[in-house]
Amino acid sequence: MGYEETRSGKDRIEGVVDVGPIILSHFENPAKDAAIEFLSDVLKWRRRCIIPTSTILGAYHILTRYLRVEKVSAYEALMRTLRTRSPAFYENISVEAVLNSLTNALGYSIESWDGYIVSLAKKFRAAVYTTDLNLIRKVRDVPVVNPIPDEVFDEYNKWLRESLK
Repeated sequence: MGYEETRSGKDRIEGVVDVGPIILSHFENPAKDAAIEFLSDVLKWRRRCIIPTSTILGAYHILTRYLRVEKVSAYEALMRTLRTRSPAFYENISVEAVLNSLTNALGYSIESWDGYIVSLAKKFRAAVYTTDLNLIRKVRDVPVVNPIPDEVFDEYNKWLRESLK
């Protein structure tokens, strides 16, 4: 079933998964279990969310460069996720999508990558699932939701500040 065909009824796309939940589910941290639960539901298509495959590239970059996760560990964890061949993986980045992404980036004053996520959410009339607080604050015409419970996300942020000192 193509994504365009799923826009109505019970198979409607519910959301677009940003890089944050992917990252949190792929390394040891206080939010990992909550992120894995969310991601598992998406990968098993119990939640009708798409994951742009380019988020995996972003996750590797952030995991290894900013969160200091060992490269082989990040690689292996992300490869296991990709090998699920989940129907949630969205592989299409068209020129039109990039045009819309840049327009969103300029209009919302956000990163171009985030503009792409918002562009997909608009295309599918879906929410954005992210841990990016900046995106949650700036985008108002698309539902933007953190799939990690508040208390768990607060614990993660406290842990992160202490870990990266």
